[in-house]
Amino acid sequence: MIEAIPLNIASYEYVVSRSPFVVRRKVRWSDCDPAGVVFTGKFVEYVLNFASLFYAELAQGAKPMEWLHSLGVVMPVKGMEFEFHGALWPEDEFDLSGHVLEIREHSFDIAIEGAQADGRRVMSARFSPICIRSDARVRAPIPPQLLQALERFRPPKTSLNSGSPL
Repeated sequence: MIEAIPLNIASYEYVVSRSPFVVRRKVRWSDCDPAGVVFTGKFVEYVLNFASLFYAELAQGAKPMEWLHSLGVVMPVKGMEFEFHGALWPEDEFDLSGHVLEIREHSFDIAIEGAQADGRRVMSARFSPICIRSDARVRAPIPPQLLQALERFRPPKTSLNSGSPL
């Protein structure tokens, strides 16, 4: 008889903080080239997976795509920008932290920073979805419920005049 060996395998990706919103990711061998460095294209996957988890947080318990459809929109990606600061290797863990950078009438930007536990920056990205009406495939204003959810993830506003008066 073969005895089952319990495996303690954690997910390769999970939310570690809701405020600020942070996703921890572990690099798999399949993410890397033969030299053991993460393929550049894998960072697109990391950002898209971050966005999926972020949308789930926006939906607050509802299924994200069903929630968006109930609002009458879908959100394809309008644009992505990347800047790379360092390499990742198999088994490296890193955190992707993000906040809503800018909100426009039809679209918004999420700023995403990737860093290892020691603070070493790995990458910076800007992820820009756009609201499209789910019934007509034309751009749509961001629904009020989505706007309200996005506001929770904007950084606090600071004043240039804060502090003690002169």
